[in-house]
Amino acid sequence: MIDIIIVGGGPAGLSAGISARQRNNSVVVISDEISKNRLYKASRVDNYPGFPGISGAELLEKMSSHALDAGAQMVVGKVTNILPGDNSFHVAHGNEISVSKSIIIATGVSHSSLFPGEERLLGRGLSYCATCDGMLYRGKRVCVICLTDEAEEEADYLESIGCEVIRSKSQNVSINGENKVSSVTIDGETIDCDGLFIIRQGIAPHLLLPGLEVVGGYINASPSGHTSLPGVFAAGDCVGTPHQISKAVGQGLVAALSASVYIRAL
Repeated sequence: MIDIIIVGGGPAGLSAGISARQRNNSVVVISDEISKNRLYKASRVDNYPGFPGISGAELLEKMSSHALDAGAQMVVGKVTNILPGDNSFHVAHGNEISVSKSIIIATGVSHSSLFPGEERLLGRGLSYCATCDGMLYRGKRVCVICLTDEAEEEADYLESIGCEVIRSKSQNVSINGENKVSSVTIDGETIDCDGLFIIRQGIAPHLLLPGLEVVGGYINASPSGHTSLPGVFAAGDCVGTPHQISKAVGQGLVAALSASVYIRAL
């Protein structure tokens, strides 16, 4: 079992990974490819101490190399679900499930607005991961809302296991049903379906991990990085403003120290 899984590979997550390794914890950082991070696209960063004028890409690459050299394992993927267990967490990413003693959420800010009905019907016919939940819909009709380049691959997978797949790239979507998904309205047209998969770039943290307290769109975390759930810590832009690299790095370190204390007490 991994000591700490870090969700997010930006400055907060990488800082947490470095600090966690310095406390001799096993660490896995799960994130998209580094080039998809918003900081990577910054041509010039002037307010990170010691590196005036550095590009965002170079700064992220230095942080990533530091984390790797420290012994953190870097996994490219998107976390789609986190299930708490008995002093453990099962983290679904791609078609893999990893298990850890604690979690540090460092996802940055999710800029995606939820579709009407999305939060209410999550887990009731609505999923974010075709490879995780696709077999539940074998031989059935499903809609796939394709909002990333990888979404077509997920839709192809569903077809390969015998699902009837309806694809859409629209952002004008509402999800219908009482206790489970019964249909989807896309651009004014209602389509009956047995299940719905929404494949987008980012997932709001409280949808990844039910019970995680969010206030004003941000994870409610203490100064020590503790969240509303034991064993779950948070750092960086996902816990609030200001959205600055220096703040994220400091919070990542603090969250790693808090997670280390939590693990030692298990």
